[in-house]
Amino acid sequence: MLLAIDVGNTNIVYGLFDGTLLVHQFRVESSRGRTADEYAVVLRQLLEMHSVKASQVDTAILASVVPSLTEPMIDLARRAFGREPLVVGPGIRTGMAILYENPREVGADRIVNAVAAFERVKGAVIVVDFGTATTFDCVTPKGEYLGGVIVPGLQISADALFSKAAKLPRVEIAKPPRVVGRNTLHSMQSGIVFGYAGLVDGLVDRIRTELGYPCAVIATGGLSSLIAPLTRSIENVDPDLTLVGLRILYERNLVA
Repeated sequence: MLLAIDVGNTNIVYGLFDGTLLVHQFRVESSRGRTADEYAVVLRQLLEMHSVKASQVDTAILASVVPSLTEPMIDLARRAFGREPLVVGPGIRTGMAILYENPREVGADRIVNAVAAFERVKGAVIVVDFGTATTFDCVTPKGEYLGGVIVPGLQISADALFSKAAKLPRVEIAKPPRVVGRNTLHSMQSGIVFGYAGLVDGLVDRIRTELGYPCAVIATGGLSSLIAPLTRSIENVDPDLTLVGLRILYERNLVA
């Protein structure tokens, strides 16, 4: 089985593939204070809960946007499974030309998402990833990574509002019953949720106009299921897009 590890600023997502099938998925907090041994213990316990033996994990691939956690994740694969993981970064075979001015600046997760999205639609695509930051990544009709947009994530934006406005309470990020709120709770939820949906539509419109060719739009990330239905631009939601992209990259490098 292939262990795919997606290290984000908020969460680490582990995906276990049997061939092309994603059979298990686990999400843990990205804690900079944990050691590789601690992460290994947690992951092995999660696997044991699903009757998966460590010996069944025979390969691993890792994408990380948190430098301080990259080495602990490499150590985790070594200690828990005795495997040397493939790390997404410079020199890895992606099958995708990177047109960014400095390709080394592009987050590993953004390239992984772009690869998976292009493989899915076989054409121009915009990937909207609702993570700690929300990213918009553009792939050309030829399958080239063009670039994109980075904006503060939904939770970050809400947290800023809660912390800077003294009289506004912390509220759950959820869809309110209507756009025009009739109390403070619903007014805040409307601004956070519908406002963010409007941000997504506005940016996608501008991207499509600038590119000048039709683009599919795929969303992924933790809050994609909340925001995507409220937009007119997002066509599909794939919560497993990053893990699938890691599997694709592993396969491309296996035969390289």
